[in-house]
Amino acid sequence: MYLKQITDPSLAQNAYLIGCQRTGEAIVIDPERDVDRYLNLAKEEGLKIVAVADTHIHADYLSGVRELVEHHGAKAYVTAEGGPDWQMEWAKGDPRAQEIRHGDTIAIGKVELKVLLTPGHTPEHVSYLLTDYGGGASEPIALLSGDFIFVGDVGRPDLLESAAGQVGAMEESAKVLYDSLRETEGLPDFLQILPAHGAGSACGKALGAIPTSVMGYERKFNGAFHEALTASREEFVESILTGQPEPPVYFARMKRDNRAGQALLPDGKLPAPARYGEGDLVELINGGQGVVLDLRLDKQDFIANHLKGSLYAPLRGTEFLEVVGSFVEDEKTPILLLVNKADEVEQAVRELVRIGYDSIAGWMPVAEALASAAPTEAIATIATSDLPATLEQKPGFVLDVRKASEFQEGHMEGAKQIAHTRLAKHLDELPSEETIYVHCRSGMRAAKSAALLAREGFDVVHVDGSSDALLGTSCSMCL
Repeated sequence: MYLKQITDPSLAQNAYLIGCQRTGEAIVIDPERDVDRYLNLAKEEGLKIVAVADTHIHADYLSGVRELVEHHGAKAYVTAEGGPDWQMEWAKGDPRAQEIRHGDTIAIGKVELKVLLTPGHTPEHVSYLLTDYGGGASEPIALLSGDFIFVGDVGRPDLLESAAGQVGAMEESAKVLYDSLRETEGLPDFLQILPAHGAGSACGKALGAIPTSVMGYERKFNGAFHEALTASREEFVESILTGQPEPPVYFARMKRDNRAGQALLPDGKLPAPARYGEGDLVELINGGQGVVLDLRLDKQDFIANHLKGSLYAPLRGTEFLEVVGSFVEDEKTPILLLVNKADEVEQAVRELVRIGYDSIAGWMPVAEALASAAPTEAIATIATSDLPATLEQKPGFVLDVRKASEFQEGHMEGAKQIAHTRLAKHLDELPSEETIYVHCRSGMRAAKSAALLAREGFDVVHVDGSSDALLGTSCSMCL
């Protein structure tokens, strides 16, 4: 058996290429939309991808299952669990798609994947028990656990409500998740856990940075998993629903599109944005129909000087897609990338198409853009420690863009909390006639939020530095 974990740092997401080296066949589990990576890896290993499957309808990225079926001839295995509202509509009646249920098996040469229904994160969620019969094994080696069990955490059960808007769903989902976790007690301790996400993903609140684990270790040291095995259902439900991070706005769209059917990449190829010049840049800005993404890493460089109306989206880890998915609500909006160097373009394009932003109009070096005739601006900035004194001189509205759980642990009295991933949906809660002082824990989320607020016409001040200086202080002049 061949097994490879393919990790995408931009979404802290793991796909798995599994092959039978005797027959040369392979399957991909939980692929993203830019599938050339899996195809190239399979070719290097002398394998052909003949099948593909997801563990569930994903909320954080567009699945590559349909791409592999339509453009590369793979057979899709799609879960038929969870009821009629949780089926992949695009696959119904398609002869290239086969429905799978709990207890079914998928054979890839001498490698077998047994389907286990593991609901809670979502109703249709399945995991796959992996057994290498070709290698002489009689017991499974691993559980491809999707968003069911992570290293250090379990899949959050609140997304149907907090992201997809199904009011009242999270508590019932948490109860189902509790039962699913307890039903794993018959699985061996030596079983490897191969999760779909790692640290940095918004699909849990305490995911570990270790790429894989084993069942016995997680039973002992994975706090949420251990609690499900040892505590009451009520205790587990309260604990698992407490402190979950606010999901980015785009999660609801991913659920919708993955269920209905993802748009296919033209000819199976990534978009190829044009190299912009000054004239193209000015035309885009004057047209007012596009969005400019500034990919610089240094927030102070951006705050001090950037194209008027541009968003701050550093191309680093999960930050880039977090900004785009939270602040650019219409995925058809033309996008211009301002990059430090040309080799960042392909990386940015790949990341954008993974969450459905295909309208990438062009790219341009940021230094060239700043030297052009296009208007630039700076955002006023102060140190966190100076905020109380500044408010005495110039009263305003203090906006805390940390997570709700961080805010509850301590905050400036009188401040308003809106997580930066949800800010675009709550702009109507902000005063249009007051100065808005925006802060977070370090100044980074505040910088991203300040760029959005400036683009939307608010008078904004970026508060830079640790929010610890504000704990216990009073904001008598705000709100």
